[in-house]
Order: sequence, then C-alpha cells, then structure tokens
Amino acid sequence: MRYLLFFALIGLIAGGGSLAARAEYGVPAAEVGCFDCHQQVDFQGPVSHQPVARQECSACHNPHAARHRGLLMETGAKLCYQCHPPHPEEEIWGGTHQPVRTGDCLACHDPHRGEYPGLLSREPAATCRDCHPRAAERAVGHAPFSEGRCTACHQPHQAGHPGLLRQPADQLCLSCHQQAADAPGHQGFGGLLRECLSCHQPHESDRPGLLRDHLHPPFAAGDCASCHDRPAGEGSATCISCHREVMAEMRKPTNHLLAGSQNGCIQCHSPHAGNDDRLLRMAGDRVCQQCHQATFQRQATSRHHHPPLPACTECHQSHGSDQVAMLRAADSTLCTRCHERQGTLSHPVGEEVIDHRTNRPMTCTTCHDPHGTPFQFHLVQSHHRDLCVQCHRAY
Repeated sequence: MRYLLFFALIGLIAGGGSLAARAEYGVPAAEVGCFDCHQQVDFQGPVSHQPVARQECSACHNPHAARHRGLLMETGAKLCYQCHPPHPEEEIWGGTHQPVRTGDCLACHDPHRGEYPGLLSREPAATCRDCHPRAAERAVGHAPFSEGRCTACHQPHQAGHPGLLRQPADQLCLSCHQQAADAPGHQGFGGLLRECLSCHQPHESDRPGLLRDHLHPPFAAGDCASCHDRPAGEGSATCISCHREVMAEMRKPTNHLLAGSQNGCIQCHSPHAGNDDRLLRMAGDRVCQQCHQATFQRQATSRHHHPPLPACTECHQSHGSDQVAMLRAADSTLCTRCHERQGTLSHPVGEEVIDHRTNRPMTCTTCHDPHGTPFQFHLVQSHHRDLCVQCHRAY
C-alpha cells in the first residue's frame, strides 16, 4: 500500500493528476491550473471571497462537469446558503430583503471580488439605489440617507423588525435624537416621545423637521385639543365624529372596528401626518402586515400562491364589507374579474352548487387558497385525488 501511495504522489508531482486527488494531498485547487486559463487579476480586489483568497475554487465550482452554468455545484442562494445560512426567525418577525427572498445574492454581491466590504462591486448606497431610486431630491434630507449610509438604520438581508430596521423604529430614532423632547415641535407632548414615524419621514421631505407631506387638518392648524381633549375611552368615536362616511362601512358584518375603548382607526392611520391624504402609518401593504403577519408569511413561503397584486385592497375592503374576509365582492365574482372562464369551462360554482360539508354554495376558495398552499394551483389539497374525494366519494 505504501508503494502505491508513493507512486500516486510521484504521478501528481510529475504531471497532473486529478483535481480531487491533488486537493486531498493539500494542493490548493487554483494551483492545479485554474489560473492557467482564468486571469488571476480578474479575481483580485480590495475584498476577496474567502474561497478565492484561499484559492479553493472547487468550494463552489466543479472542475469537470456540472448541471449548472459556470460549473457551479448549485444555483443561486442554494450555493451561498451552504456557508451563509439565513435566519428563519427573522423572516417571521421582521422581513427579508427581496433579493434574499428570491435567492438573487448576485443582485448586490460579486461572487469573487469586491471594491467595498461585503463583496459589493459599487459604493453601498449606489447598490441600494439600483432598486430604491430617489424620485427627486427634496429640500430636507435625513443625514444617514443623504450621506448614503442606508445600513445605519436598515439591515441588508433580514431583520427582526418591519422595514428591515435594525431596531424598533422609536428606539432607532431616539438612539440619535435623544434631545428631541426639547424641540419646539415636541413641547407639551404627553409622556415619552413615541411613534416618531407618525409625523416624520425617515428619508427626506420638503417640510422642515422631515414632516410628512399630508397633515391632518387639526394637526396642521395646531388644534390638538379637538382630538386630545375628548373624553377618555371614546375609542374610534373620536375619529368618526368627523369622518362620518366611514361609519356606514364599519357597520358592515365584517369590519375593522375594534371593540372596547381602543381607537382602531389609529392602528392603520396616523392622527398627525402621512404620505397621502389617507394618512396611512406605513407604505403599501406594510400597514396590513402589522396584524396579518401570518398571512404574509404564508404567502412568502408557500410553494404555490396567487401571483402578487399591487395591494391588498385589490381584493379586500379597508374598513368593512358584506362579504367574508372583507372581500370587495363574493369571491367567485371577484376572481372572475381576471379569471373570466372559470366557473363556465371548469368545475361549477355558485348558488346552485352546494358543498355538502358546509351546506353553503361552492366558490373559488372552496378549493383554492390564494395566499398559499403546498399544492399546485394553490389548491387546499392535492388535485391528484385528495381534494376531489372530499365531495366525489364514489371515486
């Protein structure tokens, strides 16, 4: 056996041998011949990926043949996650940056070399603005944003707080703005400063103090007493006393009206300022995600789900509805706005088709869950048999 090992080593030294064999005896992969064809200077920079720095090309690439382009062992994030695993608990409680969610690590990082830490090929703020461009430069900018220090407030991959924030929003703001309690705009503010983002833009604004674009009229007029001097425990009645048109929606069978003394309106709306006349606390569907985190999580992680829509309000009413789940219409009617042929050239649905399990009419959501399931066509069970035999038991 010793003689065989001796001659194997002689063969490697004399003229080659396989990459795997040479690596077994401590010969770095790149020394075998990677840089005979690939210019080493193309893989060198201020920051190098550790396998490149150690000349361990075979950590990611197969030297002979592979099923994936670039002779990669795996594609996309599947390869990266072998050394850089994600943190699923942060996916649940905060959020995941879209490139991480889709496994597109190379949207931000170079796999071999970078000019900046983190294997970024460009200045960090420029990398962020590829996807998050500034619509137009505004009069007042938050210093970290204006200086391109996005990661002063945001995590680049995953975070345990909405908006990929490093800390809860108020805690993050007050880590720099401890003196804000003495500012003229905060004098008379009851208790500890809180809910900073209900008045202030986090990035830039055309108003002094980074105030948001649209102000609640009493707030703009400095008439704090019109809301704050009302009897305690009024709850949403404080808001509805002015916004009476909302009450008719709130009285519908399924609604967002909260019981008791809690003011449900300010769960979604800022009482002071917002980016449009709705005065929403957060942009887009993030305001819904505050309470419906489990639904967003399921849609993000399910193998099959409805393609993304511009907003939750494409299907759901904001305040109240006569339909289950606050839908804008009966779900079959709602679905056929886009899926025009369903119910005519597919399984029948409607008032005349009764689900014997519930004694209610069959609708699209009898079989489909648009927010995500493990099954094709986002069915609630497998279409091969399990779903059908729920009703068609003779089969």
